[in-house]
Amino acid sequence: MERGTERNAPPDRRTDDGTATERGGLGRIPLAVVVVGRDGLVSHWSTGARRLFALTKEEALGRPAADLLPVTGALPEEDEDTPYGAYAPYDGLGPGLGVSLGGGLAYPAAGRARLAGPGTARVDVLWWAYPLVGPGEERLLVLAADADGLRTQEAGVCERIAPGFALHTDFPGSEELARRLPEILPSMSVDDSARIVAQVLELGYPILEFSQNDRVPVTPDWGVPRRAERRERRERAVRALAAGQPLPEELRDESEDLEYAAVRERLEFLNEVSSRIGTSLDLARTIVEVSKAVVPRFTDVAGTYLREQVVAGEGFDEGVPDTTTMWHRVALEHTDEPGRWDDVVPVGEAMPFPAHTPFFQCMTTGEPVLVPHISEEMGHAIASQFDKRDIRPLITGRSMLVVPLKARQVVLGFMILLRHPERRLFDDMDRVTGAELAARAGLVLDNARMYTYQENVAETLQDSMLPHIPPRMAGCDIATRYLPGTLLGRVGGDWFDSVKLPGARTAFVVGDVMGHGLNSAAMMGQLRTAVQTMAALDLPPAQLLRNLDDLAQRLGDGYLATCLYAVYDPIASELRLANAGHIPPVLVRAADGRSELLDLPTGAPIGVGGVPFEAVRVRVEPGDRLVMCTDGLVEVRGEDIGVGLATLCESAAHPAASMDDACDTIIRALAATFSEAGRGGRKDDVALLMARLSGIEPDDVAEWRFTPQPSEVGRARAAVREQLHDWRLPKLADSAELMVSELVTNAVRHSRARPVALRLVRGDTLLCEVEDDDHELPTLLNARPTDETGRGLRVVSTLAREWGTSRTTSGKTVWFELTLPRRRTR
Repeated sequence: MERGTERNAPPDRRTDDGTATERGGLGRIPLAVVVVGRDGLVSHWSTGARRLFALTKEEALGRPAADLLPVTGALPEEDEDTPYGAYAPYDGLGPGLGVSLGGGLAYPAAGRARLAGPGTARVDVLWWAYPLVGPGEERLLVLAADADGLRTQEAGVCERIAPGFALHTDFPGSEELARRLPEILPSMSVDDSARIVAQVLELGYPILEFSQNDRVPVTPDWGVPRRAERRERRERAVRALAAGQPLPEELRDESEDLEYAAVRERLEFLNEVSSRIGTSLDLARTIVEVSKAVVPRFTDVAGTYLREQVVAGEGFDEGVPDTTTMWHRVALEHTDEPGRWDDVVPVGEAMPFPAHTPFFQCMTTGEPVLVPHISEEMGHAIASQFDKRDIRPLITGRSMLVVPLKARQVVLGFMILLRHPERRLFDDMDRVTGAELAARAGLVLDNARMYTYQENVAETLQDSMLPHIPPRMAGCDIATRYLPGTLLGRVGGDWFDSVKLPGARTAFVVGDVMGHGLNSAAMMGQLRTAVQTMAALDLPPAQLLRNLDDLAQRLGDGYLATCLYAVYDPIASELRLANAGHIPPVLVRAADGRSELLDLPTGAPIGVGGVPFEAVRVRVEPGDRLVMCTDGLVEVRGEDIGVGLATLCESAAHPAASMDDACDTIIRALAATFSEAGRGGRKDDVALLMARLSGIEPDDVAEWRFTPQPSEVGRARAAVREQLHDWRLPKLADSAELMVSELVTNAVRHSRARPVALRLVRGDTLLCEVEDDDHELPTLLNARPTDETGRGLRVVSTLAREWGTSRTTSGKTVWFELTLPRRRTR
């Protein structure tokens, strides 16, 4: 460490440790550098540490730091025989080194201690401790120096010698500190030493105070010009400005330099803060960035409060807040010991603020509020807002600055900044700096808030468009997954659906609108609604895709989508599928566990136009599984889609305890495949639908044909009653017989030549279908008391769980369902 020139300095000499001392009193003091790991053991021991503590590197490494370093933290009174005289304790030193070694402090500490070496006289040691954070194992950096090296032979030159901290001062040589410190950390890697240096500079430079008006920085083994006269002038100028006194002529230039230096320092701080916040549009992350940017450089405690609606990502009235406005405490950053604030003012708490508080003044005026010193009375008034919690010990005696977080003249929240009593009080310049800081932070938070709000809207839109498919439909079990893209937002054009069809059949559909964002999601909603409508009309798969293609062309030239449509008939045990440019489905055979990609005519995407679509039939057996997905699951940029399809087939055939487990197995397998290939994470959204085709047993289906004669209605009633008794469903016989009578009567009346078909299907419900060759669909009417007809469908509508009509190639079908009684469990 270099100190300034002193009067009557001795000639050049060499110290005991070989460090040269120059003529005129300029000298260097070796600095001990010790790094302590998270386990409390010494992991680095410099040459200066060996000289100061009389221990070799081999003796020190791996030993508890508390056994080797001066942890007393207090300087005992010296007796009359000591050559240096007594030293007064340094004000505001705080906890001893032992507290830092034990991990009890998250902020820098400094102190003095007497070290009694083995067989040697006591040594007056000055120390500084820097807590370290980050990925490394280092927890603490300790710098120490021998105060004896600061003595001159002439007594009375120094009024006192005490350690302290100069936070972000512009001492000459600060850049040299950053450059040279890695040189005395040879056991560290380049990255680790750079990280430690960055944190030391962030926390503050260690300094030695020679007198009340003379402070110099400690730098390891190199000199820093003292410039004592210049510092004395600057100190005089500061005192004059603080007291509001006119400056003497010789100090006016000094005042301009001071103001320039102060402005420069604050601009550098604001620029640094601006570069550290707003790295993400995630609201929670932005809040943390803002809090960490000001602690400890600008303040010791920073509490951030936001409006309740801002936290929830909702819109709100942009008027002036009042005493009913709820404010959420969203972040609390501090340099106190861990846990001191957590129980008293926990993050996540919501509360209003009364009109007499400085917080209310800040949020209503939109201007910073400066409280240079929180008195006992004000501390009590603030503490009264916290039910059953006494926060007075945390705030009383501190300096406080409340700054608004606002954007476009709307107050989104505010920050409460507190400084420790031993630190310089907040002043008017700090208030200006805090206002500028809050303005920049407010814009960043508002951007994150708007992004969060838009994401919530988009997510709500996406969720509203995705169907809620029951896990069980006629003759099949269904499981689905939707995964939003990880990098392209939570909104996309992928969708899946399952539609109930007449005749106990089920339609499965998976589609993918090209592109991302709200436009794709909106088009997806239109196409999904169209598919549901056309499926309910029981259009054949190829015809449905043809109509969907026509619709997309009418919507606009930029609308393109792929779509896979399948209809499962559990009674006939077959699938009918048609494809519009989509990846093929996978069919897993229950008999041997073999999986295969179904060979379908590919077709062109929806919206191309002028391309025919073709449907194919595929025989299936009970227990077979159908897997349909979008290309986001099996395709990653730079990788052959064949790899993804092969993995899809293999993982789909893997045994699973449930349908949900089978879906999860597929997703994990595809993610692992692309991760091992070095292609990174999935970027596209994914829709996945899996159906286990259980089928309906022949014994659960009964069919009859009746000639279109009125006398056949009685035969239909009797056949239904007898079948329900055979199925042990006598409780449904009366209702089913009555409704069958009405439907068969209507069919006989409107049938032309072909027989009337009647079918009962026992599945999850009791399904009854009556088919005739008349293409005109019946409608529900309000029959008048004098009308002889028009009451049949009213009876069906009243008694049935569900009912409906649909056209067939040869006529129409009218159907109804009844709920099966619960089976008794033993």
